[in-house]
Parts: sequence; C-alpha cells; structure tokens
Amino acid sequence: MKNFELFLTQSGIPIFYVKIGLGFIFSFLITFFSIPTIVKISRRKNLMDEPGIRSSHLRKIPNLGGIAIFYSIGICASIFAYELFDLYKFLFASLVILLYIGVMDDIVVMRAYKKLVAQIMVSSLVVIGSDIRIRSLFGIFGVYELNYWISILFSIVTFIILINAFNLIDGIDGLAGGYSVICSALFGISYYRLGEYNYPLVVLSVIIIGAVLAFLYYNLSHYRTNKIFMGDTGSMLLGFLLAFTSVCFIDIFIDKALPNVPRYHLQSAPAVAVAILILPIVDTLNVIIVRIINKRSPFDADKNHIHHKLLKLDLTHRRSSFYIIVYYLFIVTVAYYLRHINVNLLLIIILALGFLGAYLPDFIYRLRNNNN
Repeated sequence: MKNFELFLTQSGIPIFYVKIGLGFIFSFLITFFSIPTIVKISRRKNLMDEPGIRSSHLRKIPNLGGIAIFYSIGICASIFAYELFDLYKFLFASLVILLYIGVMDDIVVMRAYKKLVAQIMVSSLVVIGSDIRIRSLFGIFGVYELNYWISILFSIVTFIILINAFNLIDGIDGLAGGYSVICSALFGISYYRLGEYNYPLVVLSVIIIGAVLAFLYYNLSHYRTNKIFMGDTGSMLLGFLLAFTSVCFIDIFIDKALPNVPRYHLQSAPAVAVAILILPIVDTLNVIIVRIINKRSPFDADKNHIHHKLLKLDLTHRRSSFYIIVYYLFIVTVAYYLRHINVNLLLIIILALGFLGAYLPDFIYRLRNNNN
C-alpha cells in the first residue's frame, strides 16, 4: 500500500481522495456481493430471526447481515485506513471479538451477562490499550479534566452504553443502518474539517457508509428472498465504531503535547457528540425510565421504543425510520448553530429536544384517539 501511495505522490494524484473513493467503492461492493451468499446459507441452515416480543416483523428473516458489514470494514479499513491500526493497536482485535460474540448471539442467543463481559473486555482493550478515552468533560457540571482512573472507568462505561443503546434502536427496517450512515457522515465531515492528521478517521467513516449503504439495499428490499437484518453482530459492531469515532472526536479538542499535531478547541465538543448520537441515547434513557416507573426490570423487553410508537401511528418501517432520522438531524443542526454557547445549556437543549421527539408520537396518538 505504501508503494502505491508513493506512486500516486509521484504522479501528482491526491492520495487521500483516492483512498476515499476506493474505500467507498470496495466497501460497498464487498457487502453487496457477500449478503446474497449469507442469505442463502442462513435459509439453508435455518439461521433466522424468529418474531418475538420486541419484533416488528411477522416472519422469519435472516439476521447475519452484520457478518458482511464486518467483512467489508475489516478488509477496507486495513487497506485504506491502515494508519488507524498502527495508532490503535487493539482496535482490530476488538472488532474480531465483537464479531464472535455477535454471531454467537444471533445464532444461539447468549446470556446477557456473557455479552456484557465481552463488551467490558472490548471496551477495556480500546480504552486502556489504545488510550482512546474521554479526558475532560469541558465544564459539564463544572467538571473539566478527569483523573486518569476516573477517565478510564467513565470511557469504558460510555462504550458499553453506546454499544447496547445502538443495539436497541435496531428494531425496524432501515433505522439502525440509516442512522449509522448519518452519524458516520457527520463525524467524517467533522474530521475532514479538523485537518489532515484526522484523515484516516475520515476514510474509516466513508468505509462504514459504503458497507452500510449496501446492507440497506437488502434490508429495505420489498422482496422476501433478499431481505436481511444486521443482527446483534452488525448493531454491536456499528455501535462500537460510532462510540470509537465519537470519543476520538471529543479527544481531538483536548490539548495534548504531541509534536507536529495541531490541536483544536471547542468548549461544547461533548454536547455536539451527544447531539450526533442523540437517538440511541434518548431511546435507551426513555425505555429505562418507563420500565422503572412501571416497576419493571430495566432489562425487560417491550415496545416502548420510539420506532414502536411510530408504528402504532400506522406508519411503515421506511417512513418511521425517515421521520426519526430527519427529526434527529434537526437536533444536530440546532447543536451546530449553538455550538459556541455554554456547554451545559447546549446539553440541556439537546436532551430536551431529544425527549420531545421521543414523546411526540405519544401525543399524536392520544390526540388522534380523542378526535375519533
């Protein structure tokens, strides 16, 4: 790859844009041509997702689409964003562990504590081993720089929460995939604007977009023979990668004594990261609050998720996903234009808008029933 870069440099071709283009094309094609084989094997071996309490589908669907997403990202990131694996030694190992745990859960359904142990291991590897952690809260609740061990613990918990939160929004066609595309695009644009030192993260974001777009082609298919879900493999993998990119995003704005690396400062960086990931964060908080109020275990399955509420309004999966993504893009836009205000105030505005979106379908549902 380095010889190829040397050839491009001598030819006067910008290496970064070649990586962007080839990374997107190959990640899309690898996923696109892998999924039909996975669907065929899943049907032959009856490796299907059975309709359950939280399910929004009525028939058995293959649920190993996450394998194709991993395959694509693993290959393309290793080729076009190999610098990430030089900088973060345990990143690829973490992805492989998540692949194994995800596939096991999709096929035989693992116990929750076993998945949690694996998530703690993966989060610890990347936080401690690769030193990817939240070092400061930028004044949220009056807290700035964190003690090393508090930073480690807080970062590991953040990874675990985001991995599971992203898993919870994967309940209807197109939502988890579409939202991960939007989040990756927003982080990718942010990294691009922050300078060439962050270009490998831009390439990773583009690779994720390419892989997930190819998956969405099948996930949103009207043809029963082509349809597939990403399963826990895909949702945990994407949740982990989005947690990784968001923590890296916050970390960029910390002043660190690294030679030849420009540092930046945005006081509201954590609030902006929360805005980008607002859907899984608010959805998870909402269902936990509802379950506790109803004196039920926070881990019980139910249909109190935002996407379930929109389905109650007789919306299709596609329309529900579209409306949810558009609303939360609105929140990101608000956060962007208010990014220079006090970080605590911005965080309150973002969370308020997030919960408003979570309860708006309930209000519409009750209004419709009262009118009828």
